[in-house]
Amino acid sequence: MRILIWHVHGSWTTAFVQGPHTYVVPVTPGRGPDGLGRARTFDWPDSVVELPPERLRDAGIDLVVLQRPHEYDLVRRWLGRRPPMVYLEHNAPHGCSPGVPDTRHPVADLPGDVPLVHVTHFNRLMWDAGGAGTTVIEHGIVDPGPLWTGEVPHAAVVVNEPVRRGRTTGTDLLPTFAHAAPLDVFGMGTDGLAGHLGLPPGRCRSHELVQKDLHAAMARRRLYLHPVRWTSLGLSLLEAMHLGMPVVALATTEVTEAVPPGAGVVSNRIDVLTDTVRDFVADPLHARMVGEGARAAALARYGLTRFLDDWERLLKEVTR
Repeated sequence: MRILIWHVHGSWTTAFVQGPHTYVVPVTPGRGPDGLGRARTFDWPDSVVELPPERLRDAGIDLVVLQRPHEYDLVRRWLGRRPPMVYLEHNAPHGCSPGVPDTRHPVADLPGDVPLVHVTHFNRLMWDAGGAGTTVIEHGIVDPGPLWTGEVPHAAVVVNEPVRRGRTTGTDLLPTFAHAAPLDVFGMGTDGLAGHLGLPPGRCRSHELVQKDLHAAMARRRLYLHPVRWTSLGLSLLEAMHLGMPVVALATTEVTEAVPPGAGVVSNRIDVLTDTVRDFVADPLHARMVGEGARAAALARYGLTRFLDDWERLLKEVTR
């Protein structure tokens, strides 16, 4: 099967393209948002091919994975026809009006029958999809291996643009956590974060690493801290669990499903979370034991084979 998919979410797509198909990603001059082409910081197989929009009509596309509302019109313009489609929603609703519980999903207003695929059950619960058929295919992770050493007694945090995103990513909570343990914050737009938070650099260090270096750097830290208030389900949390890191996380969105007892501590009490951070820093053997539980849980629920099998069943159903 030849599947058209835009390069929108590099981490998720890295798992998806491990399947048995040919994956066609649009590429445009300048590699703008509608034509990023192949990833440059993720390891994608040769089955992912770049094509400019003007060549897509003759590319033999069998199915399209939409991820943004305007892609529906791009398909009609670039392909001149409407192959079978599914709409993949990565995010939880984040509207101000009429409010999250009443936020209507764009797929509800698309013509035709376009199935909506959510990555978490929380997202499915929160979006109003109208009469669109919906399903959930939970995340899958390309296993980086049990790399955790925990030799650096710091907490790792992975977040992009923490200053701009503010309370959404729990940036305002970082000074409190920084009193419990030094923080190493990885992600784009983290430069100058310590100064923005009024913290000395030794309590909050910023790192902008490409993906291939990120896992090794995370795994050297004692624990993974997930202070995010509102997101779908951060893939960095699942990657940290695969690495064998103990996790400390807010009990928001899908986190309580992803982190079972024995894999870390999940709570909305900041005092409980900061005490746990201190405990992991002070007791590396305990951190190792909990991290092993985190890895086992992540492999069982978010393993790549289950993910690809779930998608294969859906793709066959949509194209039959």
